[in-house]
Amino acid sequence: MAKSPDEMLESMVRNLEAKTGRSLAAWIDLARSRGKARHGEIVQWLKAEQGLGHGYANLVASKAAGPEGSGAATDLVAAQYAGKKAALRPIYDTLSAAMASFGEDVEIAPKKAYVSFRAARQFALVQPSTPSRVDVGIQLPGVPAGQRLEPSGSFNSMVSHRVRVESAADVDDELLGWLRQAYERA
Repeated sequence: MAKSPDEMLESMVRNLEAKTGRSLAAWIDLARSRGKARHGEIVQWLKAEQGLGHGYANLVASKAAGPEGSGAATDLVAAQYAGKKAALRPIYDTLSAAMASFGEDVEIAPKKAYVSFRAARQFALVQPSTPSRVDVGIQLPGVPAGQRLEPSGSFNSMVSHRVRVESAADVDDELLGWLRQAYERA
């Protein structure tokens, strides 16, 4: 049976400590103590100087540049989920944790209006489109659209499909299956 996004994140956190001997909290403290403010800088430092794989470095960086940090990437995500869209942040957090667990090569790249998820190339994006909905763009050319997996249309030309998500409960095995398939193709 597939793990939930929360279970995947918990597993990743446990594995980080088992593989490195340091807890996530210790890694976050270490990253913050280095004075790196931007998400990408933290990831690069953790990979180059600390020997972490990309997935673990990305997890630590996303937490280290979180509310207590001042990273530009964090600021972009915070701005996307501010004001009327604040209630959508748990959806983003669930999706982000799930996709980060796909592999150490997953790169999370916040933009002004959305967050891009890449391996060798972009395989998904997450965008808070309205105050009540997040749109998940998925790159799955050749996969037939259905009722839930709809063609991207004018939503975003960088992806082939879109799934509309209104709550963290909508981040289910079906959606994660499409995202994993897109990741594997990337």
